[in-house]
Amino acid sequence: MGREHVGHGDIARFAQEKVNLPKDKADEYRAQARRLREKLDGYLEEHPDFTLKKMMISGSLAKGTALRSLNDIDVACYISGADTPRDVTSLLNYLAERLRTAFPNFTPDQVKPQTYSVTVSFRGTGLDVDVVPILYNGNSRWYGNLVSQEDGSFLETSIPLHLEFIRKRKQAQEKHFAQVVRLIKFWGRNAKSQREGFRFKSFMIEMILSHLCDQGLNFSDYPEALQHFFTYVARTDMREQIIFTDYYKSAAVGTFSEPIRIIDPVNPKNNVSRLYTAEQTDMIVDAALAAGDAIDAALAAPTKQETVYYWQKVFGSSFQM
Repeated sequence: MGREHVGHGDIARFAQEKVNLPKDKADEYRAQARRLREKLDGYLEEHPDFTLKKMMISGSLAKGTALRSLNDIDVACYISGADTPRDVTSLLNYLAERLRTAFPNFTPDQVKPQTYSVTVSFRGTGLDVDVVPILYNGNSRWYGNLVSQEDGSFLETSIPLHLEFIRKRKQAQEKHFAQVVRLIKFWGRNAKSQREGFRFKSFMIEMILSHLCDQGLNFSDYPEALQHFFTYVARTDMREQIIFTDYYKSAAVGTFSEPIRIIDPVNPKNNVSRLYTAEQTDMIVDAALAAGDAIDAALAAPTKQETVYYWQKVFGSSFQM
């Protein structure tokens, strides 16, 4: 039936052609961010008392889950020092001033404070690097207080541990874990363009798929893995609490009253979905139900035309076979 017309291999080819950030682009972006970090490392060797302590690529590029549409890079910048401001606006101006000092070849307009980060623009590639400050007190596991990109609050986090957490899941299901993450993120972007008010941040998608991975779900068949994700969202109504015990015991997890409770794997006191309302939660569930129904119809469709039609309900008009 429909699987004869569109199966795992077809979804994998679609991902390569339309979803994934091409390897050469990913390498170029990583090299750009690495040069920025290496310049800072060189500066720090000459100025050991400088308040910028470490820069690390973070976000989807670091995790290997970036989409083709990526147009900026997230970099975490660890800052320490008694004179470091504690309010966000002052902290961002402080960070911008020190980045300009560390990189004197950049013009002032190439280093601009934004709402919750500082954007460093590269004129040659047109690439933007969003530098997010983390207040650091010397913790050996690189815990510090990150400025949240959602609301500007300070959240305790460790970028190295977050990257290690995802790397473990990728190692458990080589290639397939990251690919399914990218496919679901692509679906989420399509759903956002089709549904006013829809939001479903990438980190939440990664955490749900990490939970399913830990439960033993095999991601090697993409139609089946996608369907399992949507079934999980629909079955739990997005109200099932998700926790991980890689870096803390379950007893350390606090009590949360928000509709969605996906707990940060490196901070048991942080619900990463705390800002989602009941209405937004229901929109995610409705979108997942629709996607699951579309995949069911695609797998049962008698013709290739019908099969592609139903897959387009999941991925949009760019899905062509």
